[in-house]
Amino acid sequence: MRDLRWIVLFGVVATALLVTLQSGVWLSFLMMTLYTVLLSQSWNILGGFGGQLSFGHALFFGVGAYAQAIAQLRWGWNPWAAMPLAIATGTLVAMVIGAVTFRYGLKGSYFALVTLAFAEVFRILAVSLPFTGAGVGLMVPLHQGVSQLQFASPRGYAFVLLAFVVAALLVTAWLRHSRFGAWLQAVRDNESAARAVGVNPLRVKLGAIALSGAFMSAAGVCYVQMFQYIDAGIAFGSTISVEALVGVIVGGLGTLWGPVLGAAVLYTLGELTRNLFGELPGLSMVIYGAVLILIVMFLPRGMTGAGASVRRLFGMDKTSTRAHGEGRNDARAAAAREEKARV
Repeated sequence: MRDLRWIVLFGVVATALLVTLQSGVWLSFLMMTLYTVLLSQSWNILGGFGGQLSFGHALFFGVGAYAQAIAQLRWGWNPWAAMPLAIATGTLVAMVIGAVTFRYGLKGSYFALVTLAFAEVFRILAVSLPFTGAGVGLMVPLHQGVSQLQFASPRGYAFVLLAFVVAALLVTAWLRHSRFGAWLQAVRDNESAARAVGVNPLRVKLGAIALSGAFMSAAGVCYVQMFQYIDAGIAFGSTISVEALVGVIVGGLGTLWGPVLGAAVLYTLGELTRNLFGELPGLSMVIYGAVLILIVMFLPRGMTGAGASVRRLFGMDKTSTRAHGEGRNDARAAAAREEKARV
């Protein structure tokens, strides 16, 4: 399968970069880029392939992050053992949220607002409960070592993130070619028609939100281990949700490489503007926002569909030209038949 070959190539190139680079700055840059890609690829599974646009995806990120921190601090679990528990907890919460929302037919803006509301509820709970550190948050103690999932260099965290990104890419490639993926896209395009041919929309959407929640929770786990701290504002705030969905929209919804390209470009752009214009408060965000608006305006299909967008902009879309020509020929044929009938 061609997708598999490209994913293997991506993994090999990324591994080679992580092994050969010695600069801590570049290793940190790659680490955070992979982290951003993981967020975007997680959102893409539900929003791109499933068509369920979530504004509160930080909910699953926060659940995974808090579950990891609580298992380590409160229960004394090893971080590697806590990781599958945290991911499973985030997946379970995603399925519960999905069962509540999808069973009552919520979709579109209603689903987006409900996910945002759930994220806010969890944020309030995290601020209020002593078990979660309340407003102070939770700080994971520093115990460097592979066995503790803490590394002296960003290289180690980048390898963990790379493993999750490759796994997310494999799942996305499977969605592109599997029967389940076809069902999911059918539900996205026309839920009533999909139901009419025997597809169960509830089960399909629950599967999608479970996969999306699992990878989003994994991103939360990685965040806790990288920064050794989590609080309610970080875990359930809107910043994480926006960061996840913007990369997908810029790169290309429902594509394999769109989230990778979009997230990498946006993170690079953010770092460049911050470093170049950091002395002027707010200017970096203005430039970042302006570039983002231009991309959305002129590349409606995302960066992966840039070729088609350019052809359409300059009137070079062969499909449209061919369709126009066929329509013109059909009109001529109809006029000839009408003229022959008059004779």
